[in-house]
Amino acid sequence: MNHAVDRIVEVFQTLTPASVEALDEVYAPQARFKDPFNDVRGLPEIQRIFRHMFVSLNQPRFIITERIVQGGQCFLTWEFRFYFQRFKQGQEQCILGGSHLVLDEAGRITLHRDYWDAAEELYEKLPLVGGLMRWLKARANS
Repeated sequence: MNHAVDRIVEVFQTLTPASVEALDEVYAPQARFKDPFNDVRGLPEIQRIFRHMFVSLNQPRFIITERIVQGGQCFLTWEFRFYFQRFKQGQEQCILGGSHLVLDEAGRITLHRDYWDAAEELYEKLPLVGGLMRWLKARANS
């Protein structure tokens, strides 16, 4: 399984709009993908999510920082780096998260579940919503 995880890590770290079409190399046809915004099943829907990422963000990329492999499962920790499309002079953004992957016998992903804090990692970085989110967080912690 380590070889399959090596391949999956390579695919995520080198993902491009063109390579989204070849995700069948690492995803099973009826794989499930779940993150804070999506819960889909099937390769076409997973590809749609990754295509949307490239349309909505500038220079999105994943950096895998750690991996734990046990049997047919692995957990990857990552940095997702990008620039907001709407802010021409914006600074690079970084979301920290993790992915739980369940692999089939062929080493393809059957379940991809992402874990990350949308409030802290995304909403707090937005110009208008960010101020409100930081205020709410401060109020909840006081």
